[in-house]
Formats: sequence, C-alpha cells, structure tokens
Amino acid sequence: MKQVVGTGVALVTPFKKDFSVDTEALERIVNYCIDGGVDYLVVLGTTGESVTLNKAEKMLVMATIVQANAGRLPLVLGIGGNSTYRVAHEVQAFQSDDFDAILSVSPYYNKPTQEGIYQHFKAIAAVAAKPIILYNVPGRTGSNMLPSTVLRLASDFKNIVAIKEASGDRNQVQELLDGKSDDFHIISGDDATALETVLAGGSGVISVLGQGLPEQFSNMIRFGLEGNQEEASKLQEALSTGMHLIFEEGNPAGIKSIFETLKLCDVTVRLPLIEASPQLKEKIRTFVKPFIKVIA
Repeated sequence: MKQVVGTGVALVTPFKKDFSVDTEALERIVNYCIDGGVDYLVVLGTTGESVTLNKAEKMLVMATIVQANAGRLPLVLGIGGNSTYRVAHEVQAFQSDDFDAILSVSPYYNKPTQEGIYQHFKAIAAVAAKPIILYNVPGRTGSNMLPSTVLRLASDFKNIVAIKEASGDRNQVQELLDGKSDDFHIISGDDATALETVLAGGSGVISVLGQGLPEQFSNMIRFGLEGNQEEASKLQEALSTGMHLIFEEGNPAGIKSIFETLKLCDVTVRLPLIEASPQLKEKIRTFVKPFIKVIA
C-alpha cells in the first residue's frame, strides 16, 4: 500500500449559502490539492462533515471528486460508524475501482471494550474487498483503540494495512511503530505531531491543514520521509500556528476559513457546527497571508 505513504488530505465538503453541496468549489479544491503536491485524497471523512450528508449527497461528493481527480491520485473513502452491522453491510456493498482503500473509524459513543473493537473490525475485514485503514481518534469516539488491539488486527487480517492514529499520545505512537510489521503503515492523524511521527518511522499523515497549504505541508512530510530533518523542521515551525488555529473553534470551520481566504469555497458548515468567529477568521487570514502571493 504505497498509495498511503506521504501526505493524504481529508477533504472538506463545500456548501453553498443554502447548505447544498457546492460541486464547483469541490472541484477547485481537488485541483488545488493535486497541483500543490499532495499524495492522496481522503473522501467523506470527519472533515468532510459526512455525518450530516444524506446518501444522495455522499454519492454526489464521491462522483465529483472521482471526476475531478481523473485518476491522478489514489483515493481513500471513509466508511465508519457505531453499528457494526451497518458498517459491514456498507463496506461489503461498496464496489468501485476508483478507490484504493477504506478508512474506518473506531466505533464512537458506544464505548466498546478492546475485544468489542477487535470484533467490530474483524466483521468489516471479513467482507471488505478493499484494504482497510483503521482510524483511532479517542477525542471524538470516546474510547481509545490500544496498540495491542491494532497490532492484533494487523496480524490477523492481511487486508488491514494501516492505522490513522490521532490519539496525540507519543508513547502510543511509538508502541505502534515498535510492534508493527514492515508492511503495516502508521499514519498520523494529527497535524501537530505528523512530522514527529514520520521522523520516528511513520508513513505520513492524513492532514486537515494540508489541503489548505498543500505545497508547504507536503514538502514538510516529504523532507521528513527523506530524513531531512532540518528542512522539515523549518516548515513545521512556519505551519505550527495554523495547525492549532484551524481547530480552535472546531473542524472544519477553521480550514473552511482558509479556503474562504483563498477564494476556493464558502465558510458554510452544517449544524450543529457553526462557522468560525470573525476574530478567528482574522487570525487565520493573518496566518495564511505570507503563504500566498495575493489576497484581495
């Protein structure tokens, strides 16, 4: 799965003022990310506000991205939830040559035990026709998928090929790196610690900020993978403020504010999320300004 090495970006779903999906803006963002040098695109993840989209809207987002991408980059599709039966059924039914892998989040709200998490992904792995990337994000799910569970799943199911690890726990990341096989990928799910993960032996990142500043973020990860810590660290320092600003009032309100500054899409998000405050927008605009040539 070399397709998941480097910088992946968790694409937003742009909305018009009436909250309908803005396909033209989505096309612009896809092309902007590709031109900026990212390595793969993640579709319908949390950043894409997938939980607020109905089935027809999800199909529209997928079709728009597939068409705009035109086979240029690998695509990863988010399929997750807290009903094992529903997720397994959706994964089994998914048949598309346009996507290279599935990203599936650990069950949220239910707070399953480690054995429950294992059985959840076992059921998904049994029916999946695509490689699976596990997603651990305790801050959103309410439970932490421990390294022992991840490594057990990776050992037992060959189609479980990677984890997007967003616990923010450096010791947990290191335990995964120390225990994994050579062909299992540890992908950072946290922009702020992405370079640290890569320098320790990780395969890259699935980033939020990376879609707003794709050239700079992709170069940072690329330098890290090449072992060029000096150049990578310079970019890390330059991007650090933005990594925190975009999450200050929730995701994707922050990254959509960057896209508004870049004139790529509107800031509209769907309830219960609300757009960034004027104060945060101004801080984000100030952060972005040095990275772009002209802001009207």
